[in-house]
Amino acid sequence: MSKHDSNPRNSGGQPQGFPGANQNYYQNPNYYQNPYNPNYNGGFNGNYNNNASGGFDYYSNQRPPQKPKKKKSKKRRIIFFILELLVLLVLAASLFVAAKFSKLNTESLELGNIIINDGIASSDGTSKLSGYKNIALFGVDSRTGDLDGGTNSDTIMIASINNDTKEIRLVSVYRDTYLDTTLGYYTKATETYGAGGAQAAVNMLNKNLDLDITDYVTVDFNAVAAAVDAVGGIDLTIEEDEVEHLNNYLVETSEVLGIDSYENIPGPGTYHVDGLHALAYCRIRYTDGNDPKRTERQRTVLTKIMEAAKSAGILQLNSLVDQLFPMVYTSLTAGEILNLAMSCFSYTLGETAGFPFEMQNYTSDKSYLVASDLASNVSQLHSFLFNDTDYVPSSTVQQISNDIIYTTGIQ
Repeated sequence: MSKHDSNPRNSGGQPQGFPGANQNYYQNPNYYQNPYNPNYNGGFNGNYNNNASGGFDYYSNQRPPQKPKKKKSKKRRIIFFILELLVLLVLAASLFVAAKFSKLNTESLELGNIIINDGIASSDGTSKLSGYKNIALFGVDSRTGDLDGGTNSDTIMIASINNDTKEIRLVSVYRDTYLDTTLGYYTKATETYGAGGAQAAVNMLNKNLDLDITDYVTVDFNAVAAAVDAVGGIDLTIEEDEVEHLNNYLVETSEVLGIDSYENIPGPGTYHVDGLHALAYCRIRYTDGNDPKRTERQRTVLTKIMEAAKSAGILQLNSLVDQLFPMVYTSLTAGEILNLAMSCFSYTLGETAGFPFEMQNYTSDKSYLVASDLASNVSQLHSFLFNDTDYVPSSTVQQISNDIIYTTGIQ
């Protein structure tokens, strides 16, 4: 076609600008072999009216109908169904977990106001105890669910988790231990929670014992009983000197828990007990050792609950969560609790102990337990919890130790 000719044919009906313009271009096989031709059919040369090769049909301007790919479509539908099912399962699980954690009472500590002694942090700013997760456990003698303060912590424990070995070690701090409350005065450790809540109680442990605790869990008077019942009871060995006191505590404890009928322990021996009897057992105070022996019972019951929970079925664990969460006050987030729960089957329960290791009784305005040289006891604590046999207490602990010696005369 010439630059100025808009008609594709000349007056004789021949195409302009094509080689062999004097031929019938419909009969020219090269016409259909030219890939620049808009009617190029991939090399068809023959009867284009009955193209049996599956190529382009010139007259119908359509391809022959293709067979549907049923297998591929069916496979795609199955994949979509599985994906939708997985999404629904994730959403259902998320709603289930959210419903469970909505029962939990959470209150974070003011991290900027947590006391961590100089010397605990290394030169790079990380804690020397970074290989461990340390959590403060408080049990308050509350009959009305007051978990955020105003009630003394009858139970004070440190749960230390070795991040590498997954071993958990428990240490009870005796409630009557004479310590710096961090509130401007020295008194029994138990009174710190009542005066300043979890924040002050955690600071007390960190300052007096050279720790780096930033999380706590507080439970009320009923939590032990609920946990024991949720796991189906635990086995306890009752000593002869404990029987009478346990049965006496059953009276008041049953009133608190709203239990009308129960059976006394008939005598020394090993029994499979329910929550009522386990809680009464934890409260026994008037036997050999007084508070040290009492905290040993508490650690025994906690250990038994943890062992039972590890072997419990899904229904029991669900019951445990439902029963326990409303009685818990903690700084741990839902994500942190889930991470701990997912790893619980790999945890092992190690040794337990009480603090101070060496102590004496002291009486002034009240009866106290006084560490025989706090600094030395702190060294023993770090050896027990963190396997640091050469631990040297910080200058803060050394000063507190000197203050206690000066006030009590006990060293």
